[in-house]
Amino acid sequence: MIYVVGKSDNLIAELKNLAGKKKVGNQDIEIKNTMAFDANINAHMICLTADVSKSLGDVIAKNKKGTLLISETTGGAKTGASINFVAVDNKLKFEYSKNNAVKTGLKTNDDFKALAISID
Repeated sequence: MIYVVGKSDNLIAELKNLAGKKKVGNQDIEIKNTMAFDANINAHMICLTADVSKSLGDVIAKNKKGTLLISETTGGAKTGASINFVAVDNKLKFEYSKNNAVKTGLKTNDDFKALAISID
């Protein structure tokens, strides 16, 4: 399950479009969206939109092991997200923190790090 916290109609539409066409193994991809974080929702990925990324600390404290946390805020990867989207020279890029990913129990690949702005 991909859990999007916050308002982003375009992101939700794109994810639902993707989920309708793809599977993970033989499992359907489920998209869940709420305006505020609910720790009772069991997700594989949590995406915090820019408008709610200020609650990153609260989400980190309640995040379950094995969940990829993605944010959209200045310093998001430095404060606990594994992936943080940023605009650099009017281009969308992402920061990646291997340390944060490992802390949540995720396995990482150093090839992924080559694509990102490395934080650690």
